[in-house]
Amino acid sequence: MQSNVTAAEFIATGRRKTAVARVRIARGTGKATVNGRPVGDYCNQEEFSRQAFAPVRLVEMDGMLDIRVSVEGGGVVGQAGAIAHGIARAIAAMQPEMRPGLKKGGMLTRDQRMRERKKSGQPGARKRFQFSKR
Repeated sequence: MQSNVTAAEFIATGRRKTAVARVRIARGTGKATVNGRPVGDYCNQEEFSRQAFAPVRLVEMDGMLDIRVSVEGGGVVGQAGAIAHGIARAIAAMQPEMRPGLKKGGMLTRDQRMRERKKSGQPGARKRFQFSKR
């Protein structure tokens, strides 16, 4: 089975909460797409794109990488974190000398915090039904 991945393209997966981002990066002109749409169309909030593409600015490679992202699950914050994690992992695979800087910036660490599940016999994860003595 042949893959359509070129030798100069690096693939990584990023995760945050329930969001999963599959990232492909290659040297290029700085074009970035998320789910086949330009970043400006996909992220209508400036903070979302700033957080998602923070690893690129951290290693000072703005305008030097073509980034294609496929992200699913979660919400806006989870997806932004997943994209950032995936981009950082892909950059570390592409240029291993960038790894210490990304690690120090906290970009390679998977944020394991998840939503706690609802327990039976109570209305939420931690909330209890009101106690009545009589």
